Amino acid sequence: MITHQTGEHVQGKRIFIYVWCYLLALTLIEVVLAYQQLNLKTMLVILMGLSVIKATLIISYFMHLRYERLSLVVTLMPALIFVIGMMFAAFPDSLRLLQLGIR
Repeated sequence: MITHQTGEHVQGKRIFIYVWCYLLALTLIEVVLAYQQLNLKTMLVILMGLSVIKATLIISYFMHLRYERLSLVVTLMPALIFVIGMMFAAFPDSLRLLQLGIR
């Protein structure tokens, strides 16, 4: 049986181990930060930033989006920005309900 590997993205396991180690380190940083007494807004900004970095690593390497055509990435980025914008549009409503005591 002959197997063909096409494309330039064929790499060994080493890159995936490095990415996994980075993800593990970022997760440990998040856990340590969760036990720190920081301002809530500061904590959320830091944790969301680390989560975006982790999501980027997962999407890029484990979902192999790093090796896709630029057109696919350009198509997905506006959708991501739209979803993030909609989340920020809904956050004020959730805070208003929290202030009213509705859970």
